Amino acid sequence: MAITQQSVFIKLDDYQTLHLRRIANQQPSGPVVLLIHGAVENGKIFYTHSNKGLAPFLAEQGYCCYVADLRGRGESKPAICKQARYGQTEAIVEDIPAFIEKIEQLESKKPDFLVAHSWGGVLLNSVFARFPELINDVKACAYFGSKRSLFNNHPKKLFQANLIWYFMAPILAKKHGYLPAKRLKWGSDDETQKSHYQSMQWAKKNPWIDSDDGFDYAKTLANLTLPPTLHIAAVKDKALAQPIDIQKFIDESGTGVQKMQIYGRRFGHKVDYDHINMLTHPQARQEQFMDVLNWFEATRAD
Repeated sequence: MAITQQSVFIKLDDYQTLHLRRIANQQPSGPVVLLIHGAVENGKIFYTHSNKGLAPFLAEQGYCCYVADLRGRGESKPAICKQARYGQTEAIVEDIPAFIEKIEQLESKKPDFLVAHSWGGVLLNSVFARFPELINDVKACAYFGSKRSLFNNHPKKLFQANLIWYFMAPILAKKHGYLPAKRLKWGSDDETQKSHYQSMQWAKKNPWIDSDDGFDYAKTLANLTLPPTLHIAAVKDKALAQPIDIQKFIDESGTGVQKMQIYGRRFGHKVDYDHINMLTHPQARQEQFMDVLNWFEATRAD
């Protein structure tokens, strides 16, 4: 069955336009999936125009996928620049709700499933805290390498987080007015100064509290049962999402079924995956992508 892709644009205000990439087969619309990328990334972590990646894989199985570009990233306009004043608070309270509302307009229902990579999982659980009425609409989630705070002390973490993200990045963000991560080859997209600052505070093990209005995400989530969530870890993801980091995120994400699976040769897989190729390696189709599909299908059967 042929996979089709089309762009959907959401006019957020007079200045900002958000982008969703709809990827589906030509059958009547099946279960709907919203996919959210992480920091210094955009939606391309989930797809290529030649239909590689997780979203086209799910579309082949009859799912209707919407891949988001958060404000200023990917094909959302305008691109991040020194005038950009928004951060992760806006992603949580404005961007992601706008994506969900647009999907409901187009598909006559909210997303059935949510997928995230890295920091995207923190944003989605933060959305559940702010808008708990969404929990009943979502059957299951799958998070690839998602953690909030970094607890591991691997040398790669000390380099990538402590030296680059905590020390060098704030200096460069202040100098340029935003973090030019793409130019620095630190990621596929840039970050605003506010977004970098807010994510850095949470990664440093500071409380899960919003710096804009003091909303306490951890306190709120402690009393919520989130949708069943599959957490995917990779054996070569030494800096950004080791199992200890993911487990701490699980522990502070309310009650409900949460399962972590680690992907690498010593766990019976063909590849020792890392933070990026857990979503981009061709072999992922037969391993973690298939496990995500089975995770979703199990909730559909309930």
